[in-house]
Amino acid sequence: MTTETFSPTRSRDIDGLIPIIRHFTPNWFAATMGTGILALDLNQLPIAIDGLHAVARSLWLGNIVLFALFSLMYGARWILFPREAARVFGHPTMSMFFGTIPMGLATIINGFVVFGIPLWGPAAIEIATVLWWIDVAMALVIGLGVPFLMITRQDHAIERMTAIWLLPVVAAEVAAASGAGLLPHLADPHISLAIDMICYALWAYSVPTALGIIVILLLRLVVHNLPHHDMAPSSWLTLGPIGTGALGLLLLGADAPRVFASAGLGSLADAAQGIGLIGGVVLWGYGAWWLAFAVLATLRYLRLGMRFNLGWWGFTFPIGVYTASTYALAAQLHLALFEVSAEALTVCLMLFWMIVASLTVSGAVSRRLFVAPCLVNGSIPCDARRGS
Repeated sequence: MTTETFSPTRSRDIDGLIPIIRHFTPNWFAATMGTGILALDLNQLPIAIDGLHAVARSLWLGNIVLFALFSLMYGARWILFPREAARVFGHPTMSMFFGTIPMGLATIINGFVVFGIPLWGPAAIEIATVLWWIDVAMALVIGLGVPFLMITRQDHAIERMTAIWLLPVVAAEVAAASGAGLLPHLADPHISLAIDMICYALWAYSVPTALGIIVILLLRLVVHNLPHHDMAPSSWLTLGPIGTGALGLLLLGADAPRVFASAGLGSLADAAQGIGLIGGVVLWGYGAWWLAFAVLATLRYLRLGMRFNLGWWGFTFPIGVYTASTYALAAQLHLALFEVSAEALTVCLMLFWMIVASLTVSGAVSRRLFVAPCLVNGSIPCDARRGS
C-alpha cells in the first residue's frame, strides 16, 4: 500500500476556502463517527460525575454541526469540481471511506433517541426514523456499490489489503443496530415488525461478508506482515463489524418480546432473545482477540514511528461500538466482567478521542490535512482499470 492517500499536503497549496473544498475527501466523516460514538458511550458510563450527561449531549449536538459542515463541503466539491470528485470511484483506498458517511449519520440517529427525546419529545423519534431510512438507503448502495467498483474498476492485491476494506461493508450492520435502537419508541406494531425484520436483513447483508474479509485479512497479515505504519490505525477496524454485529443481535433480541408479541409472533421471542444473547457473547469474545491484537500491533507501530493522519480516527469508532456492545451485555447479564470492561473501554475511547481530535484540529488549522490523493503527484492512480 502506498502512503500518499493519507499524506499531508503543504499548507501553501491550500490557501482559501475553494482549494479546501477541492481537496475535501470522504475520510473526514470518520471524525463524525468517532465523536458520535464517544457521546453515546459517555452517556452510558455509570460513574457519577456531575455534568457528564451534559458533556455527552454537547458532543452529540456538536457532531450534528460537524456532519452538516462536512456534508456541505463534500457536496460543494461535487458541484464545483465534479470530474475531480468522480475520480474517487477509481481510488482503491479513498473510495472505501464512502462507508463513513452513513456510519457517521447513524451516531446522530442514535443520539436523537438518547438525547433528543428529553429535548424535543416525540418529534425526535420522527426525525430519527426519517434519517434512519436515508441511512439504510446509503448503506445498501455503498455496501454493494463499492465492492463492485473494487471488482470491476480498481486495482487491488492481497499484499496491499488492509482492514479499510471493511468500511463500505459495515455500514449496513451499523444501520441495523440503529434501527434496533428505534424499535422501543415506535407505537405502530406493524411498522415495528417491518423495521425489525429489515434490521435482521441488514445484519445479514453486512456481517457475514465482513467476517469473511476479516478471515482473509488475517491470512494477509500472516503472509505479508503488518501494513505500512501510515495504516497503523487500520489494525483496530476489525473491532467495528464484530462490535456492531454483537450490538445489533443484543438490541434486536432485547426488543423481541414486545415486537413479536404485538404482531402475534410471541413464540419467536425466546428464540430471538437467545440468539441475541449467545450470539452477542460469541462475537464479543471474538472481538477480544482482535482488540488484544490491535494493542500489540499499535505498540509495534509506536516503535517504528507513527505520523498523524486522518486515518487515526480508526482508533475511535471501532473501540466505541465494541464498548457499546459491552454495555449491552452488562445490561442483560449483570456480570462484573462486562460492567468493568465497558467502563475501562470508555475511558480508553475518551483518551483516544482527545488525542486524535486535538491533532485533527491542529492539522485542519494548518491546512495540511486537506489533500485529495487523486490530485497529488505520485499518489495511487485514480483512473486505473482492472484488466479484463
